[in-house]
Amino acid sequence: MPTPHYGLPRYRVIADQLRERIENGAIPPGALLPAETALTAEFRASRGTIRQAIAALREAGLATTEHGRGTYANAYPDRFSDAQTRRREIAADAELAALFDVEVGATLVEHQSVTRTESKVETVMRVYRLRQTGP
Repeated sequence: MPTPHYGLPRYRVIADQLRERIENGAIPPGALLPAETALTAEFRASRGTIRQAIAALREAGLATTEHGRGTYANAYPDRFSDAQTRRREIAADAELAALFDVEVGATLVEHQSVTRTESKVETVMRVYRLRQTGP
């Protein structure tokens, strides 16, 4: 007799199992998902397959990945209604200039992401990087 996931891609089976953990509270809202290395060992899958599964969770609004911090389970994923992003060039203030080791006023690129839940702002995330110059 075929299993319930017969014919599904492996990443989808893993994503569905992680989704179930998030929805039933085994991975509570705001909690870190296990690291990729732990998931590769648990599911006996390649790192690429695990990354695809996590990407599927992000697409479904069930997870958010923060570079350098990990992937978190989202609270109330079905209620996320709006996410806006914008990109603009800004002049570095004293704090950013010190962090990037550039002169005050140097051009940086700011990426701002605003997530709303039921029309209320839930999160605002700003990421800065040096402007790429030349080829």
